[in-house]
Amino acid sequence: MCVLSVAVPRNYDPALHPFEVAREYTRALNATKLERVFAKPFLSSLDGHRDGVNCMAKHPKSLSTVLSGACDGEVKIWNLTKRQCIRTIQAHEGFVRGMCARFCGTSFFTVGDDKTVKQWKMESPEYGEEEEPIHTILGKTVYTGIDHHWKEPVFATCGHQVDIWDEQRTSPKCSLTWGFDSISSVKFNPIETYLLGSCASDRNIVLYDMRKSTPLKKVILNMRTNTLCWNPMEAFIFTAANEDYNLYTFDMRFLESPVMVHMDHVSAVLDVDYSPTGKEFVSASFDKSIRIFPVDKGHSREVYHTKRMQHVITVKWTSDNKYILCGSDEMNIRLWKANASEKLGVLAPREKAAMNYNQKLKEKFQFHPQIRRIAQHRHLPKSIYCQIKEQRIMREARRRKEMNRRKHSKPGSVPFVPERKKHIVAVVK
Repeated sequence: MCVLSVAVPRNYDPALHPFEVAREYTRALNATKLERVFAKPFLSSLDGHRDGVNCMAKHPKSLSTVLSGACDGEVKIWNLTKRQCIRTIQAHEGFVRGMCARFCGTSFFTVGDDKTVKQWKMESPEYGEEEEPIHTILGKTVYTGIDHHWKEPVFATCGHQVDIWDEQRTSPKCSLTWGFDSISSVKFNPIETYLLGSCASDRNIVLYDMRKSTPLKKVILNMRTNTLCWNPMEAFIFTAANEDYNLYTFDMRFLESPVMVHMDHVSAVLDVDYSPTGKEFVSASFDKSIRIFPVDKGHSREVYHTKRMQHVITVKWTSDNKYILCGSDEMNIRLWKANASEKLGVLAPREKAAMNYNQKLKEKFQFHPQIRRIAQHRHLPKSIYCQIKEQRIMREARRRKEMNRRKHSKPGSVPFVPERKKHIVAVVK
């Protein structure tokens, strides 16, 4: 018996395909589940330091080079493609407090507990040549941080005050101070390159203009800010990592309230770094985890932790937007994927097309309860899980107390204070 195969004509009118959304929903659900199955973000651990890693710096021209400074004064230069240390320098007595690379990538600067600023060549010395710094500046006080200008041979250090240095001189061009407390970090704006931001231990975030000899303005928060990072795409936006477990994204023109409060950590946030796209940033915390936050969201999209990782002191997002590096107390630098389930290596065109299609499906159905639950679920260490639970109870108790106070007070005597304004004490201009 002969069976004729007839090509069934396909009608693309969605009205005649009642199961199209159901099919897409199933595909989106499967794609979300597979994304969680393949989410293996940890790539490797760079070990070699003999003390906790205190600071890191990226090479401005080379993606595969990263620098790290430890608490025993040792500086290491790493090759990320080989995942090994290519050079070790005993740079300082005591801690390496800060480091930064020159914008051209030929040299880098370090500051330490021995009150010195040192400039080093990026290349290793020739055979038989001594490992010596190009320049050494001996200061009067301990320097706690350093950052280099993005276009000019100028760098800034902080400690007792913010000093602006010319590379050719051994004394600062100008010194900026506002208040009398020590300053923990200073950062140049990558777009408006003459602007600087600094964090002081008297809870201030101070903004400076290099062209003027006085600070611009400062904002005082409830608790101390450890460091800040400027958005590389939006000139006025910066994010501050605070001791009160939160991060605050500010617009420097309107410091009265932050643009966004990012809450998820359960201990002090010690470092923050932006992705090169300016759409996300990564934060390192004392709670032994790192989190990735979208700039416009109050909660993190990703949390990374390992059993061995201790307090994370420093974190960097690589310039190709693919990897994250973090340095922690237990002498290791860890390399993570920025996108946990991303497949590394060369993708075939079919793989790319399937990946893009799945991504669009996940975006289309992202608010459906089941897909949302699977996409947002993360396994956490017991300590972090219990602290989150405890903080939720405390937050709820505070809210209930405020409601009761408002209920039993004269109308209008207990005002509603938005979450964004609760953490700001004052703005001084």
